[in-house]
Amino acid sequence: MKCKRADLMADVVKYEVGKGMEDGFELWSNVVTTCWLVTDFLVKIEREDGTIVCPYIMGKRGRIFIGENDYIITDEDGTTRHVCGEDKVWTRYRKIEE
Repeated sequence: MKCKRADLMADVVKYEVGKGMEDGFELWSNVVTTCWLVTDFLVKIEREDGTIVCPYIMGKRGRIFIGENDYIITDEDGTTRHVCGEDKVWTRYRKIEE
C-alpha cells in the first residue's frame, strides 16, 4: 500500500554548534565503540581538555546523533524531535511563508 505523509507543521532548523540546539553530548570514543552506526559524517566537537564529543537530541527511540549539515525538526506541538539530512529535508518539508 502506498501512503503519503500527513501534513504536519514543524520547525525546521539547520544545526549549528554552540547554539544549544542539542540535548546533550556523547564522548566520540563511546560512540565509536558502543554504537551501531556510521560515524564518518557525525558532528565532532573538540573541547578545551582535548576530548571529542558528538551532539545528539533525544527522540522517541533514544539518542539521535547529529551529522554534518543536518536539520533538527520539531513538530508543531513540541512533542517530537528528530533529525533530517540536508539531502532529504526539502523533499519531506516545504517552506511556508509567514
